[in-house]
Amino acid sequence: MKALVLFSGGLDSSVCLGLAVREYGAEEVLALSIYYGQKHKKEMEASEKVASFYGVKRITLDLGEIFKDSSCTLLEGAEGEIPHEEYAEQLSKSDGAPVNTYVPFRNGLFLSSAAAIALSHGCEVIYYGAHADDAAGNAYPDTSPEFNKAISDAIYLGSGNALRIAAPFINKSKAAVVAKGVELGVPFELTWSCYEGHEKACGVCGTCRDRKRAFAENGLTDPIEYE
Repeated sequence: MKALVLFSGGLDSSVCLGLAVREYGAEEVLALSIYYGQKHKKEMEASEKVASFYGVKRITLDLGEIFKDSSCTLLEGAEGEIPHEEYAEQLSKSDGAPVNTYVPFRNGLFLSSAAAIALSHGCEVIYYGAHADDAAGNAYPDTSPEFNKAISDAIYLGSGNALRIAAPFINKSKAAVVAKGVELGVPFELTWSCYEGHEKACGVCGTCRDRKRAFAENGLTDPIEYE
């Protein structure tokens, strides 16, 4: 294996998977899908479908126990409702703190775990789909360029200079991610981004709103179904 893709089955990670397959070929790409205690299984189901589309090997990891005491509204057992409003509106009420759908240090944990798995499989690079819209306003601080540089440096050093991080959208908007996905022929209709676990995407949570806007900014309609 040459590349590991941190792969949720969402829009951003699916474009990363498409990039990795184009660069290395499906037989040299490993998709890692992580369960972290989320309230629904839609992401995991989507990741299986997209990985199958590309013909890449997919493995799963369960890290749900680590987050069992978190108050993040995405997680099983957490109180509170998932906000149905723009991230900017949520941040206006958070007094500078991340939004309540921020899973504590998730990308740090995921990338560290991915590094161990990548090295075990002989990979030289880990792809992940952090983009500028998620980092804006400190909504998700573990998607920022500063965080990316710090963890990239740590993984490179900690792997004996054998493993690097590729975050191709770290300074780009979600609309740019969609544009790249269209260019690559990513099967967006198979992906799942919504924080709710209904049959169709809710269309009103923060990530649904961002996703729909990203397609609209490209003059496109999102191919998934919304309520």
